[in-house]
Amino acid sequence: MNHPERPAGRGLSEAEAEAEAARLIAEGYSQTSHTVPVTTFYRDPDPAPTVGTTPPQAQPGRTPMSQGATDASVLMLAGGGAVSMVGVSGGIAMYLSQYADPVACGVVLGAPTLIVLALCRLARRTKEVVQAAPSETHIHYEGTVVQDNTEINTHTRGVIARTTNRFDG
Repeated sequence: MNHPERPAGRGLSEAEAEAEAARLIAEGYSQTSHTVPVTTFYRDPDPAPTVGTTPPQAQPGRTPMSQGATDASVLMLAGGGAVSMVGVSGGIAMYLSQYADPVACGVVLGAPTLIVLALCRLARRTKEVVQAAPSETHIHYEGTVVQDNTEINTHTRGVIARTTNRFDG
């Protein structure tokens, strides 16, 4: 911060810096400084940059999660709701019938839940297979191209690992 009597761009000399530091320390510890409000913060009036290294700000609503975590949480909420509905309907049916066998009701009302869980497992496996498949790559070259296909075969043996690298090319 520039002093009012000093032109902008000119720094303090050693003696001026020590005198200014002593003045600020004395002002901070003086008894009279409590009657005069002292500035304890500074707010930069410049607008924040729109692009830069500033960390993201938390937004209202659901906390930021990866797409996989979001999908998993929605799946867990849906599964919990489905299981709750099946359980409540089974309880109501047993209470209203007064002679229903709990084991038979459990089998009949639990079967849809098992089918849904099996379908979810099948869908997850299918998704993993699709993601594991190599994607199609198109590479376009201009000018002289040198392609080097070097294979490195590594074999590690022993309790104290000894690695042997063989370069085939």
